[in-house]
Amino acid sequence: MSELFDEEPERPAPERTGRRTRALVITGVVLIVGFFLLSAFAGLYTDRLWYKEVGFGGVFSTMLWTRVGLFLSFGAVMGGVVALNMYLAFRFRPLFLMAGPDGVDRYRDAVTPIRGWLLAGVGVVVGIFAGTSAIGQWRTFLLWRNAEEWGSKDAYFKKDIGFYVFDLPWWNFVIDFVMAVAIVSLIATAIVHYLYGGIRLQVAHDRLTPAAQVQLSVLLGAFVLMKSVDYYLDRYDLVADDHRLFTGMNYAGENAMLPARNILVGVALICAVLFFLNVWRKTWQLPSVGLALLALSAVLLGMIWPAIVQNFQVKPSEADKENPYIKANIEATREAYGLSDVATEDFPGAPTGTPEPDAAQAVLGQLTAAPVVDPQQVRDTFQQRQQIRSYYSVPKVLDVDHYEINGKSEPLVLGARELDQSGIDASDQNWSNLHTVYTHGEGLIAAYANQVAPGDEVNGRIVWAEGIGSGSSGRTDLTDASKFETRLYYGELSPSYSIVGKASAKDASVELGLADAGNSPDVQRTTYDGEGGVPIGSTFNQLMYAIKFGEPNFLLSGRVNDNSKVLYNRTPTERVEKVAPWLTVDGDPYPAVVDGKIVWILDGYTTTDRYPNAQRESFAAMIDDSLQQDTGLQTIPTDEINYMRSAVKATVDAYDGTVTLYQWDESDPILKTWMKAFPGAVEPRSAIEDELLEHIRYPEDLFKVQRYQMARYHVTDAGDFYQGNNRWQVPEDPNASREVFQPPYRLFATGAADSVDSDWSLTSVFVPYRKGTVASYLQVNSDATKPNFGKLRLLEMTDQNSPGPGQVVNEMKQDEQVIDTLRDLNVQRDTPPRYGNLLTLPVEGGLIYIEPIYVVRTSGSSSFPILQYVIVKYGENVGIGETLPAALGDAFNVDLETGQPTGEPPEPGTPETPETPEEPAGTLDEQIAAALRDADEAFKAATDAQKAGDTVTWAEQLKIAQDAVEEAVKLADQRDKEAGGSPENEAEGAEQQ
Repeated sequence: MSELFDEEPERPAPERTGRRTRALVITGVVLIVGFFLLSAFAGLYTDRLWYKEVGFGGVFSTMLWTRVGLFLSFGAVMGGVVALNMYLAFRFRPLFLMAGPDGVDRYRDAVTPIRGWLLAGVGVVVGIFAGTSAIGQWRTFLLWRNAEEWGSKDAYFKKDIGFYVFDLPWWNFVIDFVMAVAIVSLIATAIVHYLYGGIRLQVAHDRLTPAAQVQLSVLLGAFVLMKSVDYYLDRYDLVADDHRLFTGMNYAGENAMLPARNILVGVALICAVLFFLNVWRKTWQLPSVGLALLALSAVLLGMIWPAIVQNFQVKPSEADKENPYIKANIEATREAYGLSDVATEDFPGAPTGTPEPDAAQAVLGQLTAAPVVDPQQVRDTFQQRQQIRSYYSVPKVLDVDHYEINGKSEPLVLGARELDQSGIDASDQNWSNLHTVYTHGEGLIAAYANQVAPGDEVNGRIVWAEGIGSGSSGRTDLTDASKFETRLYYGELSPSYSIVGKASAKDASVELGLADAGNSPDVQRTTYDGEGGVPIGSTFNQLMYAIKFGEPNFLLSGRVNDNSKVLYNRTPTERVEKVAPWLTVDGDPYPAVVDGKIVWILDGYTTTDRYPNAQRESFAAMIDDSLQQDTGLQTIPTDEINYMRSAVKATVDAYDGTVTLYQWDESDPILKTWMKAFPGAVEPRSAIEDELLEHIRYPEDLFKVQRYQMARYHVTDAGDFYQGNNRWQVPEDPNASREVFQPPYRLFATGAADSVDSDWSLTSVFVPYRKGTVASYLQVNSDATKPNFGKLRLLEMTDQNSPGPGQVVNEMKQDEQVIDTLRDLNVQRDTPPRYGNLLTLPVEGGLIYIEPIYVVRTSGSSSFPILQYVIVKYGENVGIGETLPAALGDAFNVDLETGQPTGEPPEPGTPETPETPEEPAGTLDEQIAAALRDADEAFKAATDAQKAGDTVTWAEQLKIAQDAVEEAVKLADQRDKEAGGSPENEAEGAEQQ
């Protein structure tokens, strides 16, 4: 029997399993922690390499050490204060503890052996949370630390505006943090005192020991003291509060909220003193009364009393009570959004009466540069005629710019021919191809915005200025092919990363491109030799990037060699946002040819939501229109702003990725503050080269924000503003599929009646609130080489019945001549009309409206829009033609070449004598044979053109061959129907003839 019992202790399996499990858990935790630490180190290390490569290492260092400093400082304060209070609570615990009925002894016995570890753990955890919260305030800290004087004061407290923008947000955070420290310390201290007998809830008297009472009184006093400071700072927040009518100080704020907060400051201060006195008095009666008084005062004075003032004093006579506050809001808003110096003039609006024939020439002279090419509609035309390969593409909405060509400034629609890896066949999408072969785009594509080629349907009737397809040798009106760098490694569609560089000069190039982006569609292999890119020749760098991108081929692939570089963060917006994270970047970077290369130009804004008394609105709502894609807003917690400046012009070299920031607004205090925080990051305005200056334009998002605010704040009288009887709104796009604002348009202003200049401009119109007529026309000079760049001009219509965009489009579509002309397009399903952007322009005598009409000749993936017609409306007259002069002549009923009237149109109901159609020669079989011979000849000519590399002739001959084949098919169908002999077939054949 004893041997049986002796075998029992020889089963240690459960203990070994426990040890193994514990070892596995520890190993797993170590591996997980190690993985996260290695990933974090790889991210930090590669970021440092990237910032150093682009020349902004100082930005990386400033952001890194600021964040580290905030994390350590605030984390140490929170963790240290909480841990100290927990230690003091334990240190001054009662020496003799009696067992209580609440079972706290069990928890005390469990905690006591590990109290040191627990104390450290709580301090570290709360410190990490506090430090992480502080990291998010790095912008607020740097603005406070480097604050510049604003130079102007608010209307109520007479403090420098910089106090509200730079100082107040930081002090609000600090006070909130100190109150959080007091609350967390109070909770932790109370728990320790409860565990160790300092707080005894089960007894009737002396529930707190003297030590516990002292410590809790100090913490509560500190919290209430900070609340007193918080009430004091909250007084200044009144100038940024949102109300039903406006943002800023109002009557109830100045006469109810401000006195209430002054009183609450005193009540909270008295309450704090009572808590501190409780250290000696050892009674909770007075502190409790003080705390109850503070809570009651906060409700009565902070909530009920302002509501009473608002409802019983303000509302009965709101217009009078709020008048001075509305006036202050108007002045602050116009200043904050740059609307203080808008030049306002009267303009007649829609012309009246029958236009004289002589006026047509004058109007046409003002419209020679008017754009009729819609950058949104012709995107598919650019894609089909200039794409060349399926893996090239252009942006969804093309850009508009102006260039001097042959001594004349011309408006152009343009886009970069970028790499689009989604066009690569799925079977070819492997790592080597995606990241080492297909690495870059090729060249720029441009078309004249104001020119139409009526007979060139092959190119959508647009005239190319740059690209392949307009003649056998291509067009290079913008560039010198021998000096132009066509390769684009950085663009809006660039892949996430590419690896470039070959091991030696003797090795073959592998990167795929075009031999000549201006003249030839042939491909060639090249190797990137630009300055940009992070070297990854060392094994350590390869390992770091393998971890960063989660791709082992950085270590394994033979395409990665000692001379390799990795290109990433490649979109222009992304690059600017990383080197200047304090900027709000415009959502539309645009390419320009500067010094023989393509550079991306971006606008950077400084914004805030703390400008006193200025109207606060959603940034996304203000810039939304039918072309809007992405805002890129990133500098404030929400997207609401009430101050905006075009502070920085940024460029990104499309070949080597060089980022340059230029100071544009030299008086902006926010920009000055950031330049002080990041010295050397922004170049002075004087460093901008003349060739670059020619392509700097007025920022589009800023103009949208300004026109949104101008709709209300063109009214400067407070009484009229309150009544809202002259409120405007931005019109809806009449051709959009959703209710959205009409976008602004870039064009050469007409200079009508000396009201506006004829410079390169950005324009928009306003309509009265919830009405369809035109109220005004807003124009801003967008030519940075002119001294009046950025000058806003507002033309207010004297004719209150001038039709707005929606009404004009309806009148155009209902015009009988337009209906007759577009009838075939509306009937044929494969050629539906597409209406382009509606331009509103002031010309001699009033406003003129221009709208292009596009058709799609064929269906399928290879179809593209063709600029078929242009419609104009001048006064009551509507004209349509294949070109703008033809449409204008039709509207004026005059031949613009001779200046003579074209004749009166026939009276309604008078039948026109139809022309006798020319009978086709030969029988149907002979006509079919002739059509097939024409098709065969065209196919042969297309083959010869393809061999010669003449893509234009090739496309033209293919079109001729296709038309001939279609004609032969129609004739064959007609012959078959006639051979059938049925009355229905005969009728059908007669209709076709």
